[in-house]
This record gives sequence, C-alpha cells and structure tokens, in this order.
Amino acid sequence: MDQPKGFISKSEEKKVCKLQRSICGLKQASRSWNICFYKAVKGYGFSQNEDEPCVYKKDSGSAVVFLVLYVDDILMFGNDIGMLTSMKLWLSKTFSMKDLGNASYILGIKIYKDRSRKLIGLSQSLYVDKVLGRIQMEHSKKGFLPVRHGIYQSMSMSPKTPKAMIQMSLIPYASAIGSLMYVMLCTRPDISYAMSITSRYQSNLGSKNWSAVKTMLKYLRRTKDMFLVYGSRAPLRLLVEGYTDLDFESDVDGRKSTSGYVFQLNGGAIS
Repeated sequence: MDQPKGFISKSEEKKVCKLQRSICGLKQASRSWNICFYKAVKGYGFSQNEDEPCVYKKDSGSAVVFLVLYVDDILMFGNDIGMLTSMKLWLSKTFSMKDLGNASYILGIKIYKDRSRKLIGLSQSLYVDKVLGRIQMEHSKKGFLPVRHGIYQSMSMSPKTPKAMIQMSLIPYASAIGSLMYVMLCTRPDISYAMSITSRYQSNLGSKNWSAVKTMLKYLRRTKDMFLVYGSRAPLRLLVEGYTDLDFESDVDGRKSTSGYVFQLNGGAIS
C-alpha cells in the first residue's frame, strides 16, 4: 500500500507499506472476507452448495436453515424459529452485524409474502423506475411489447459517418443494457429475447438499435408492477418444468438461428 499522505518517511519516499491484514477498498479485501466467512459458517456446521458457493445449508433432523450471502448482505430462511434465532445470535457474536427483521427488500428486489396462500413474489418496480429516471424516460409512452414485430437488428444499422459515430457514442446504450440485464436475470424473463438481440450491438450502435432498447424500456414502464410468483396451495413439486424453442435464421448478418428456453419450479421461472 502507498504510504499515507502526512506519514511518508523521509529518505524512504519510494517505499510502500506491507499490510499485516486486509483492509476495505483493496482488491484482496472481498476474497479475504469470503474466506473468513466460509471458515466461520463451516465450523458452525453449514455445508456449502456446490453450484452456488454463496448458498449454505444447515440441518438438524427435520429442521433446516438456509443462508444466502451477497458480499455482506445475508438472507436467512428455514422451517424452525428456534434454529433461526440461535443462528442469528451466533452470527451477531461472530461478526459485527445488524438484524433488519423480516426480509422485504434486497439488491433492488422487493419481496412479497402471502403466508395464508403460501406465495412469494419478487418485483423490481422501484429499480425499473430508477433506470427510467436515469435515462430520462420516466414520462415516455407505454409500450405493449418488448420488441417490435418485423423489425430485425443488423450491422447495417451502424452509423456510417464520423459525425454520426460521435453522436451515438454519447448515448448511454451499454448502461441501459447492463441495467436491463439485471432486471431480466432476476424477475423479468419476458424481455430475454429482446435483450439477446439488443446486447449484440454495443460496440458500434446505430439509432435504430437505440430505438429497440427504448421499446423495451417503454414496455417495462407499462408492466413494471408485474412480478414473479413462486408456490401455491398444492405441495411443493420437486419437478422442474422446461420449455425450449428456436426460430429459423433470424440473424440478418450471419443467418444464424436464435434459441430460447425457460425452466420453472412451482409456478415461477428460475432460469
């Protein structure tokens, strides 16, 4: 680490500090924190999910607790209140943490719970509002579809003159694509096809490519209150339902086909 201003040793200005432990803000900090957390929960009896390394499980007989870690945000859920309480007590003694109570909002996702009907819903309406505000489309028209029928994206839409290239470089295209990608992955799989098409033209986009992104944003403005729903009155079905299809040579540039799929568990899309 560079010597802090005001504490630079004379005649040793070119030297750096060797850290005895990790501190926040350095590249190694997140890795060190994850190793520390992993060792702690592993010692408490949690097992790590092989496919999702930030998901941990602890069970004792019929009681089970799941712990989901995102950097320093933790979600916990289980079927035994006593086990959850003791787990939170242990966490508060092991780490400096705060219990925020029942989960209702995390990482831009609103969590709805209907315990009487055994339903859980996930919504990103507030996040969509933030994205629309950042791109100054909060008062735009409301669209009916995420992609316009009969309009195909292609490399021919790219700008041809230096002036047009400069103008398009000022468009927040990549920022909009990244924000919409997060919405698509979390709660809105219905824009997956439109995302797969528009994300191909980030390096040399044209005005029609940007219009396609705005079409998607207008659609989200109309449907921002839609959300994923998991569970039902029926018992949990441990059967994953999958659907897949593909079109025929929709790629104008390479004449390639585009495939798509959706997998559902207990009524809600998971992939």
